[in-house]
This record gives sequence, C-alpha cells and structure tokens, in this order.
Amino acid sequence: MTDKDLTICIIEDNISNRKLFSTLLKRADFQIIEFGDGKTSIEWLKSNTPYAILIDILLPDINGTEIVKYIRTQPQGNKLPVIAVTGFGQTSDFERFISNGFDGVIPKPVSTITFVDEVKQIINLKYQGA
Repeated sequence: MTDKDLTICIIEDNISNRKLFSTLLKRADFQIIEFGDGKTSIEWLKSNTPYAILIDILLPDINGTEIVKYIRTQPQGNKLPVIAVTGFGQTSDFERFISNGFDGVIPKPVSTITFVDEVKQIINLKYQGA
C-alpha cells in the first residue's frame, strides 16, 4: 500500500480532539487529512477517497449523520469505513449511528491507549466484509 492508501479523513470541529486523533493515528503510520466542518470535508470527498473517515456527530454546519449519508451515495461510498467519534455514549445512540450508515462508534473522551486499535478494528472489519 502507498501512503495515499492509508489516508484517514478526520472531520472534527474541536481543535484539541482533532489534534489528538491526528497525533495518535500518525504515530500508527496513517496519513491524515483534517477538517473542522462538514462542508469543506464534503468538497474534498467529492474528488478524494480516503482509506477511512472519522466523523464527529455535532459539527458547526452539517450534522455528522448527514455527512455519512452523503458518503454512502458516492460510487465508492459503501466500501469506505466510516466511524462516528462522539460524545453520545448510550447504547441507543450507537445503534442509531450504525443504522444511519456508520460502521462503528468510538465514544469520547477517547482512550489514548486503545483509540488506534479501535479504529483499526473497525476498518479491518469493513474491508474484510467488502
């Protein structure tokens, strides 16, 4: 795989969270593209296909659920692992996110010890099932 193959798109409006996710994933040899809002990320996604996408649910302009719905309408969209990283931590929230098109959910605050493994596990499950 080339570096481009391992690009993870992070869509998170909280700068501290975005920096944390980015730092942890870079240490695991992923390339990172970051966005602080939904509209800019959708523009980028129109002409780019990352290895995986991490999306916060509450963004300043577009809800993360709307972004995943957009992704799933794109030609390669159903093959992409899309992970909700969210403060909504109830079981019913997780079920709702999965039913809305996310492949997995990682609750905030994330564990710096397990975050990368959680991301990799969801990605691997998606690509094994594709």
